[in-house]
Amino acid sequence: MKLGTKLTLFNTISKLVIVVLFVLLLPVLIRDINRNYTDNWLRRQQDKVLRQVHTQGIQTFIKNGEGYGSYNALLKEEYVSLDIDSANDQIDTILNERRLVEGDTIQYRILSRNFKVGNQNYLLEIGRSIDTINETTTPLQNIAFEILLGMVLLTILADQVYSTYILRPLGRIIRTKLIGQKFPMRTPYRKVHTSTSDFEYLDISIHKMIQTIESTFQKEREFISNASHELMTPISILQSKIENMFGREDITDDVKERLLEMQRILNRLKSITKTLLLISQIENEQFLKEDKVNIAELLGEVYDEISIRLQQKNIQCNINVPPDLELPNANKFLLFNLFFNLINNAIKYNHENGEITINGSAEDKLYTVVITDTGIGISPEQLPHIFNRFKKFTKSLQQDSFGLGLPIVKSIADFHNIRIEVQSEPGKGSTFKLFFPTEPVKKK
Repeated sequence: MKLGTKLTLFNTISKLVIVVLFVLLLPVLIRDINRNYTDNWLRRQQDKVLRQVHTQGIQTFIKNGEGYGSYNALLKEEYVSLDIDSANDQIDTILNERRLVEGDTIQYRILSRNFKVGNQNYLLEIGRSIDTINETTTPLQNIAFEILLGMVLLTILADQVYSTYILRPLGRIIRTKLIGQKFPMRTPYRKVHTSTSDFEYLDISIHKMIQTIESTFQKEREFISNASHELMTPISILQSKIENMFGREDITDDVKERLLEMQRILNRLKSITKTLLLISQIENEQFLKEDKVNIAELLGEVYDEISIRLQQKNIQCNINVPPDLELPNANKFLLFNLFFNLINNAIKYNHENGEITINGSAEDKLYTVVITDTGIGISPEQLPHIFNRFKKFTKSLQQDSFGLGLPIVKSIADFHNIRIEVQSEPGKGSTFKLFFPTEPVKKK
């Protein structure tokens, strides 16, 4: 999962948690808001009544010793009462109490306040129905929830936009410095512009690391190339001297056997040196890709050269490749080596009376060659390492196997941007699929 997606997911989950907590707390908050609003309303009504008493006199409300009362006659939602207070205690409260109004018991939020006019105490009560107060709770909750949901969605969108903006330099670093890069890197270093110091440091560190790796790889390639060149001369000299010694008449049969063994060792050493030199030349791009290669004809040439080995193990080789398709911008010599090594391995690790099938097809602008054998197969543990140099897993009766055949194949494939997929099952054989990036053309 990408970093930006993780950040957005985290922000979304955290905001959803806030929404859940808010929804759980919302009834309590709305109830407190309604109660505070009602209490303030009762206080305002109290002040209004007291002003009227002050300006109009208490006689306006209390006549002949009878108290004053007023309420909503239809719904009985509110009421005001003013009466003579016989108690001497100071009262100033707001409480929930029940009142009997015309035979109905109604619960009110009641403000009770006593005051003195002249020498007489009076008690003022202003009440508001609890049901009326609660009627606004649900609408207020819905409005609050809708506002909260809108703000959460807006902040999620803002977080997504900002995360995309702030992580854009990191995406450029990954695309331009890591994904699809090959050594040696031909493009010059370009600094990724960013206002985030961490990304700037990351960009510079990756560049320095790539420079170090590239320098190390280049030194390794130069060493392999130079060592291979230098080794060829003494090997050739030793081979010539051994061949000259065979012409002498004073050597015994025992010495001849030892000379033959030395010659075999030198031949193997020469083969290794040539292979390393070839890999070095491929990786240093010392070959041109200027040939038009007909895969069917090329496989025919490989078959002609390797047919003697097929006959020795009585292996059937079936080639089913379109004969009229050519691959442009290729190197015929290298592709010959690629197919030779793959088919040679298919023979080497095949059973007596086995079978090798080579199928080619051109579909959806992609040319594919599939090589399947009925050999001993490769174990799942070994499969990821088959292209490593000098990595030899299976003991073979062949004495000319040095673990370099498949590395050559991988080097040639990378040089031509050919993708290789390998499927294998021990005891049932292996399948190598080659996907050529160039669309084949009709042979003229």
